[in-house]
Amino acid sequence: MKKTGQPTINDVARLAGVSKKTVSRVINQSPLLNGETRDRVQAVIAEIGYIPNPQARALALRRNFLIALIHDNPNAQMVLGVQQGLLEVLRDTEFELLVHPVDRGAPDMTDEVRRFLERQRPYGVMLLPPISENDALAALCDQIGCRYVRMGSAPFDEAEHMVSSNDREAVRGAVEHLLSAGHRRICMIAGPHGFRSAHERQQGYEEAIEVAGIGVQRTWIAQGDYTFESGMRAAERLLDLSPRPTAIFASNDEMAAGALHVARQRGLEVPDDLSIIGFDDTSIASHLWPPLTTVRWPIATMARAAALKLVGDDDGGEEDGEDDLFVSTLIRRASVAKPAA
Repeated sequence: MKKTGQPTINDVARLAGVSKKTVSRVINQSPLLNGETRDRVQAVIAEIGYIPNPQARALALRRNFLIALIHDNPNAQMVLGVQQGLLEVLRDTEFELLVHPVDRGAPDMTDEVRRFLERQRPYGVMLLPPISENDALAALCDQIGCRYVRMGSAPFDEAEHMVSSNDREAVRGAVEHLLSAGHRRICMIAGPHGFRSAHERQQGYEEAIEVAGIGVQRTWIAQGDYTFESGMRAAERLLDLSPRPTAIFASNDEMAAGALHVARQRGLEVPDDLSIIGFDDTSIASHLWPPLTTVRWPIATMARAAALKLVGDDDGGEEDGEDDLFVSTLIRRASVAKPAA
């Protein structure tokens, strides 16, 4: 008897001589296929008129085709960079991005995330710092059976669940750049307590100062919270020191911009009177005057890798050769010069 039903994914796999997983990768526009295989599967799909049914697949998998981005981060530019990287991978696939901000200080934060995951049933979850450092959230994803990837400034999970950067080494290199220009009174605007990124970046600063034989002075470190306003407050305190610093490293570009603003208010020229380095290389760094020397954090690249870890393998396994450590690099612009004589 002639088959009268609609073509299925099994039909496509059989006629193309590939697995169902490979057909699924073609449907999801996965970059993990060679062109010949992709063309063969697409030709079979066109020939037999197979139409993917996301609803049926979602029902079978007991998951929606959603990738959830969960964060509690004050740096809007960082969140936008992550979204950009995720969407570059998800575009033209069946997957959609769902952004869910949380309050890490709320006593019921873990329960709130549980309710969100149980209600939305996402295919995978990306956790941004600082909540990515919360092991209870990772355990929750495991318990529910939801794929997850954590972003961080240092690795703290298995490679299949982690994309991380080398913040400590990158900051050490940035401070060494100031030292090589002749600076010795180098202050720091640190990030907020509880952020692994703030810890790693402060460690990099302190290591560079210690190796230079200067010795870390606690009065040279002012606390910020990754916002422009906190950078201003920290710079006010640091520039009140006597003798005042000839250079400031700020743990992100927003705070570096706040420091530059305060320097201008005090009649100081950047970089002639004060050199400044930031971290992230968000758009604000190149839009300031003078343009800001900064450490480029590969946010979008890390997010793309995280998305591939989440959607690249229908069996949930780690992709062969998938990167999980990304190198931050110093971008030299016009905010650093030799200290005034």
